[in-house]
Amino acid sequence: LVPPGVCNACALEIRASPKVQAVVGEQVALKCTFKSSSPISDRLTVDWTYRPPSGGPMETIFHYQSVPYSTAVGKFKDRISWIGNVAQGDASIALQSPVMSDNGTFICSVKNPPDVYHNIPQTTLTVMERGFSFQLTSTTLLALSVFIPSIIVAVLLLVRMGRKFAVLKEKKKTGYKKSSIEVSDEPEDPETSRWLGKLRDWCLNCV
Repeated sequence: LVPPGVCNACALEIRASPKVQAVVGEQVALKCTFKSSSPISDRLTVDWTYRPPSGGPMETIFHYQSVPYSTAVGKFKDRISWIGNVAQGDASIALQSPVMSDNGTFICSVKNPPDVYHNIPQTTLTVMERGFSFQLTSTTLLALSVFIPSIIVAVLLLVRMGRKFAVLKEKKKTGYKKSSIEVSDEPEDPETSRWLGKLRDWCLNCV
């Protein structure tokens, strides 16, 4: 770990995902990568520790030195697997069959003598029950912002045309004929025209 004032001169840098979400029962990867100024040797070690949300002492759940050693006791017994590759600076692990009680903080520690001092990145794991989730991407939002107003405009136009058709049909039934000085079209409803104009401008702005 890092004594005060030493980290600025650290020759070993570790990076890990600050937050990871998992679904109950589905394998989840806990990513950890590192960069060392020294060549990778068989003295390199990787340790993963865990602390529950309620706090308390850290629990070692995984150790690596040349070969992986998963914990043989505790809640993570037989559920941690090695998916890293130290030659490529990868010290990641995978958690099998996660449950909600696995929520907590995971810390990845790497030592590659003489590089033993490093930063201490923490990963907060949140395990949730499977449920329906829908994430709106920017493309989806753009499509909706254009599609929905277009549908509204189309519906309003159909309603307007339907009203005009009904009026013309009624006039034909009564034998009504327009004089030569009458305006051929019925006057537009100013409120409807105003809303149609706003929707048209909105659609143009969306595009």
